[in-house]
Amino acid sequence: MTRPDQGAGRALLPAHPFDVESARKRLAESGGGYEIVHASPGLEIGVYVLVAPEPDRQQPHDDDEVYVVLEGSGVLDVAGTSVDLRVGHAVFVPAGAEHRFSAYEQLSVLVIFERR
Repeated sequence: MTRPDQGAGRALLPAHPFDVESARKRLAESGGGYEIVHASPGLEIGVYVLVAPEPDRQQPHDDDEVYVVLEGSGVLDVAGTSVDLRVGHAVFVPAGAEHRFSAYEQLSVLVIFERR
């Protein structure tokens, strides 16, 4: 996991660009993983890449989150409900919900966390 120093003890700029595509490519080339591309009070945005056959091993989170599919397709199983996902789809997952991605070859998602 990579956490940029931006915002650490400094005021954020009114516009703070970050490169989601470069993070996605780096993670895909290294076999998957998660990289934070932005962190500020109350918000974390990251890129999560899964490459089969590596399973999704995430645990329930303490914060609400939204996944936006950037590349690929798959299924997100959330507390017993399966949601089919493909490029352009997004899904909300409430804090504490058991969830896992499955049925993917390569899946890249933008992850948006509300940090409390």
